[in-house]
Amino acid sequence: MIRQAHHDVHFPVPEEISAVSRKLRGAGFDAYLVGGCVRDLLLSKKPKDWDVTTNAKPEEIQAIFPDSFYENDYGTVGVKTLSAQASGAEDSATAIVEITPYRKESGYSDKRRPDKVEFGVSLEDDLARRDFTVNAIALDEDKGHLVDPFGGQKDIKDKVLRAVGKPSERFNEDALRMMRAVRLVAELGFAIDTETAGAIKENSEHLGQISRERVRDELVRILSSAEPMAALVLSQQLGLLKYISHDLTRGVGVAQNQAHSYDVFEHLMRTMQHAADKGWNFDIRLAGLFHDVSKPETRKWSDEKKDWTFHGHDVVGSRVTKKALENLRFSRETTEKVVKLVRWHMFFSDPDQVTLSAVRRVITNVGQENIDDLLKLRICDRIGTGRPKEQPFRLRKYMAMVDQALRDPISVSMLKTDGNRIMEKFHVEPGPKIGFILHALLEEVLEDPKKNTEEYLDEKTNEMLGLSEHELKKLGESGKKRREAEEDAEVKKIMEKHHVC
Repeated sequence: MIRQAHHDVHFPVPEEISAVSRKLRGAGFDAYLVGGCVRDLLLSKKPKDWDVTTNAKPEEIQAIFPDSFYENDYGTVGVKTLSAQASGAEDSATAIVEITPYRKESGYSDKRRPDKVEFGVSLEDDLARRDFTVNAIALDEDKGHLVDPFGGQKDIKDKVLRAVGKPSERFNEDALRMMRAVRLVAELGFAIDTETAGAIKENSEHLGQISRERVRDELVRILSSAEPMAALVLSQQLGLLKYISHDLTRGVGVAQNQAHSYDVFEHLMRTMQHAADKGWNFDIRLAGLFHDVSKPETRKWSDEKKDWTFHGHDVVGSRVTKKALENLRFSRETTEKVVKLVRWHMFFSDPDQVTLSAVRRVITNVGQENIDDLLKLRICDRIGTGRPKEQPFRLRKYMAMVDQALRDPISVSMLKTDGNRIMEKFHVEPGPKIGFILHALLEEVLEDPKKNTEEYLDEKTNEMLGLSEHELKKLGESGKKRREAEEDAEVKKIMEKHHVC
C-alpha cells in the first residue's frame, strides 16, 4: 500500500463536495474522493463529475442523506449537493455526488457487469477492482492524504495508461474498458503501456458483446475530445474499430486519386480531426468521419483520366452512414442531419459549375439550418486531402452564393400560397394532390424566385389541378432541368459584397 500525505498541497475541491464527505466522516465513516475526479485534480484539470467511496453500506448512506436515490445493484447512492438543493438545478458538475461503498466484484458473464457484488471490504480491495492505475487513487481532501496502491501518480506524471493488475483480467471483466482506454488517450494525451495495449489487442473481440448504446457513448466522448484521430487510429491498430463501426475500417490501404495524399481511412481521420481542431460541433466531426465511407465500393479505374474515380460515393455513403448510425443507436435527429451532410458534401467541389438555382436546391435538400455546417465540412474535407488550407477565393464564393440563395424561397413554407389557399380558392378536398402541387410549384420557384407571387402560383395551380396525382408527383419530385447558363448578374452583385474578384 502506497500512502502519500500532501498536507501542504491544496486540492481545489468545491465546498459543496467537501460538505458531503464531511457529513460521512461526521457519522463515523470513511470518505474518499476516487476515480476520474482525483486524476483530474492531479492533472490540474476541473473534474466533470465527483465520486466518493466509503465503508458505509447503501442503507447507511441513505440514512445520512435522506434525499438521496438508490436505483442500481452496485451500491451507488446519488446525493444532491447543498447547491443543487438550493437552486433546484441538477445539471452542473457539482449538483450530484455518487457515493459507492467499498466493494469487490466477481463473475462477468456478459463482459460488462459483475454477477456478484460484495460490500464490507477494504479501500485497498475497492481500488483493486478499478480499470486503470490513474483512476485507482483515493483522496481524503480534508487531510490532504492520497492512497495510491498501484502507482497511479507516477503513471500520471509519465502520461501512461496502465491497467490495474493483470490487463486481460480487467478487460475480461468489462470489455468497454478497452474503448475507454483509447478514449482517455484522446482526452488526456496519454500513451497506453505495452502490456495493456497487448491485452486490448488480444481481447478486442469482446467489445462486440457490449451494447451499442455504451459503445456509442464512448465514441461520442472520443469525437468530442481534442484528439479524436489519435484514439480512432489506435482503435484500428488494436483491433477495436471494426467492433465500433466496421465500415470505417474498409478504407484502410485504399488509395485515392492524385488530389489526395492519404488513403481513404487516413483521409476520414484527418477530415474529422480538422473539425476538432477548429472546435466545430459534434455533427460536423461525425460527418467528417463518415463522409467518404463508401469510396472503397465505388472506386473504379479510369483509363481516360489515368486515375481512380469514386462516382456516387456520396449517395452510397449516405445510405451506409444511415445504417451505421442507426446501428450505434444515435438519435434520429443526429442521424438525419449527418446523413444529409454526407449526401451533399460533394456539392461545392467545383464553384465554377455551380449556379444559384443549384445552390437553392442544395439548401432545400440539406436544410437551411445545416448549410453552414455543410460548408465547414467541405473545408475539413479539403484539409483532409493534405492540402494546406481552403482556397480563400473558393470559400468566399461558396459563402457568397449561399448568402444570395438564402434570400430566395427554398422551401414550400416560403411560397406565396399554401394548402389552405388552394382548397379555398379552387374548392379542392384535402389530400396528397395538394402536397404534390406545392412541391411542383417549389420547383418552379427554385428555378426563378421572381415567380413566387400569388398571381403566378394561382395560375400554375389551376393548370396543375387538371393533372393526375401520378403526373403531379412526378413533376414535383423530378423538378426541371438546371439552368444551362450561369446567373452572372446575380452572382456578380453578391460577390462584390464579399470582395470576390
